[in-house]
Parts: sequence; structure tokens; C-alpha cells
Amino acid sequence: MTPSAATGRPPALRWVLALTAVAGLVVALDQLVVATALDTIRRDLGASMADLEWTVNAFGLGFAALLIPAAELGDRIGRKRAYLSGLLLFAAASAGCALAPTTGVLIGARAVQGAAAALLSPAALALLTEATPPRRRGAVMGVYAAVTGLAVVGGPLVGGAVAQGLAWQWIFWINVPVIAVVVPLARAVLTEHTGRPTPPDVPGIALAATSMFALVWALVRSGSAGWGSAEVLGTLVAGGVALAAFAVRQATAAHPMLPTRLLRQPAFAAGNLSALLLTASLFGTVFFLAQYLQVALGHSPLGAGLRFLPWTATLFLIAPVAGRLQDRIGPRTLICAGLLLQGAGMLWIGANAHQHQGYGASVAALVLSGAGTSMAMPAQQTTVMTAAPPALMGKAAGTFTTVRQLGGALGIAVMAAVFGSVGGEASPAAFTDGFSAAVTAAGALALVGAAFGLLAPGRRRAAVPDDPAGDGTGHAVQEELGAH
Repeated sequence: MTPSAATGRPPALRWVLALTAVAGLVVALDQLVVATALDTIRRDLGASMADLEWTVNAFGLGFAALLIPAAELGDRIGRKRAYLSGLLLFAAASAGCALAPTTGVLIGARAVQGAAAALLSPAALALLTEATPPRRRGAVMGVYAAVTGLAVVGGPLVGGAVAQGLAWQWIFWINVPVIAVVVPLARAVLTEHTGRPTPPDVPGIALAATSMFALVWALVRSGSAGWGSAEVLGTLVAGGVALAAFAVRQATAAHPMLPTRLLRQPAFAAGNLSALLLTASLFGTVFFLAQYLQVALGHSPLGAGLRFLPWTATLFLIAPVAGRLQDRIGPRTLICAGLLLQGAGMLWIGANAHQHQGYGASVAALVLSGAGTSMAMPAQQTTVMTAAPPALMGKAAGTFTTVRQLGGALGIAVMAAVFGSVGGEASPAAFTDGFSAAVTAAGALALVGAAFGLLAPGRRRAAVPDDPAGDGTGHAVQEELGAH
């Protein structure tokens, strides 16, 4: 660990964890806080359903398109510098959201928020991983997941309470004083880390940004334009071609932005693919459940937010325990079992909605699903970050966060398509029919994610010390019992 410039000593891990987790909390909160405020925003700004989807997805579009290039930038300018720059830009964009007079301005400011999050998130995760000894990464990532999981607990609740009690603009204003406190602390406490200095892979950066932008655009537009439209098919094809070109570039470039040896590791693939489907299932359900509770069941925004708590509070309670447990049993069991529970809970909720049962019938299902998410999420983070040597941690964090953003857009797009084919917004009954089918699809996505979790490492015997050369040959490569 690099000594602090101010004290000559390494920063205390608890400070690094606190500062990076608060940054992760702010980013994650702003992805979900608008869910229960959407109906208020619609009335205040005269927004259509398409506008509301863009209010949610503009953030994810900017986030996903720029994550890998932003992680590369953070490796070059320094992860602490990228972290601080991302925080300041996020605060400015949050103020822009709060001051937005129209949905167009709000959507634009949300996109800038996403760009700031792309700079901030991989830098924060890389700083935390670099500061944590390998033997403690499971426990620390469990705490990190729990704190950032407070966004899932607090997002719908805060959004509903603020929209009902104050005004929806305050869901964005709240970021400004929080960041104003975090920035000077981070400047004083965190130490600078950079990746291996290599020439920039400019074609790789351009291809990564283009592919992510095109794929997320197609997913976002699929609901309103239709999967068979020229716009959606064209952007899907363009995104696929750019992604394939990016893969070829990374395999042949002298200094690739994302070394292919990471992609060839089963652990790296398992963590990313299972996270893609977990996030797709989770974010799609949050988007539709918030509206279902208000449109079909007649609850207020605050009432809807409170009814999320049996589901989302489990993240804060279970994730730290799951993080400590994975240091002993390995992440494979937690990823697979967690996604099975998440999927089972969502299938249960879908069945209850199909039978037009009230909220009370689904409380146990919400707890079950939330417990599963809480088990899988920290194990996925640890699996991905432990697979990367120190020099590639920024890139690994950027890839992981990009995959999660793609998952969020994918989940909303798939569930919107299922919702529209079975139900609609014409009446509470039609909304219930669409919601039942959509949340059933979310359960299926989680179950597929459990299958990918089988590629994750099993119970480990010991950890190999960090690789000082940074070539990945000796960095926390874990021996497994019964592995692959």
C-alpha cells in the first residue's frame, strides 16, 4: 500500500472503505431514487412514459458508454484524481437535474450524471481493492456491498418521501452537501494509485464507447420503437459489430485496453455474467414494482417506498455476513444459491400478482428475493476483482460496472417488452397483468444467472500473495477444492 503523502503512513482501511462506499452509495442511489418519484415528475413536467424511461435510462446510457474508457483514464491520471473529479462533476450534474425546467433538460443532466459516475465508480472500487489485503477482500466487499446496497433500501423510500413531502427536485439536491463533505476528506486521506503506464489504446477506447452506447440505446428504445424497428435493429447490429471489433482489437493490440487474459479467466467471466443477469432482474423489478404499488394497488409514493423495505433491507443485513462467509466457502455457492433465491422470490411475486392478491401475500417473497441478492452481490464483486492483478484493477472494475449497467438497461427493456405484450397502462387490472408477466421474466433472468455462477471459484485452500510484477501470475490466484 502506498503511504499517504500527508502522513507518510498507509491510510486506514476503514477510511478507504468509508469514502469509497459513500461514493458508491451516492451513485447507486441516483440510479434508483427516481423510481417512486416518476409519477410526480410526470405530472410536474408533463412527461410521457417514454420521457420517464429516458429519465431512468439516460443515466445508464452515459454510465455504460463511458465506463471502460473512464477506467482507462483513471489508470492514467490516477485513481484518486479520477475519483475526486467524478465526485465534483456528479455534484454539478445533480444541481442541473434539480434546476431542470423541462424533461429534456432533466434527461440531459441525468446523462452527465452517468458520465460522472463512470469516472467515479471504477476508481473507487479499484482504490478499495488496492487497499485491502487479499485475505480480507471477502469481508470488505461484503461491507461495501451492504453500504451501497443502502441505495436499494433508500432509493425508492427516499424518492417517495421526498416527492410526497417536499418536491422531486430534492432527490438531486441531497447529493451536493454529501459530496461537499466527502471531497476534502478524500483529498486528505486517500493515496494515489495508477495502472501500468502504456501508450493509450485510442481505437479500443472509441470502439468500447461506441459499442456500449449503441447496445444500451437499442435496449432503451426497444420498448417504444419495437424490437423489429430499423432503429433498434440497426443500433443492435452496429453495437454488436463494434463490440466484435473491440474484441479483435484487444486480442491483437500491443497495449490493449482490456487484456484478453482477464476475459479468458472463468472466475472473471462468472462474476461478470452472473452480475449482468442479477442486475437485469433487480433493476427491471424496481422500475415496475414502484409503479405497480402505486398504479395497481393505489399506494402513495411514500407508501410504495415503505413497501420496498422487506425486500431491500436484506441487503444491509445479509451482505456483510455473506462477505465474511465467502472467505471460507468460496463465492460459487453464494452466487448460485443467491440467484436461485432471487429468482424463486420473483416467480412467487409474479404468481401472486397473477392471482390479484394483495401486497401482504408477497412480503415473504420479497424477503426471499432480497436475501438471495444480498448473498450473490458481494461474491460477484470479489470474484471479478480478485481475478485481476493490481495493474489491471481499474480496468476490471470498469468492466464489472459496465456489465452491471448493461444489465440494468437489459432488464428494463426485456421487462417492458413483456409488460407491453401481456398488459398495459389502460387500467389497474391491465397493469397487474403486465406486471405479473414482467416480474416472472425477471425471475427467469436470475435463474439463468445462477447457472453462470457455476464457473466461479469454489472453496479455496489458500491465497497466493499479491503479484508485485503486476502481470497477474501471482495475484490472489486461489486454489480450489473441486474446482472446474
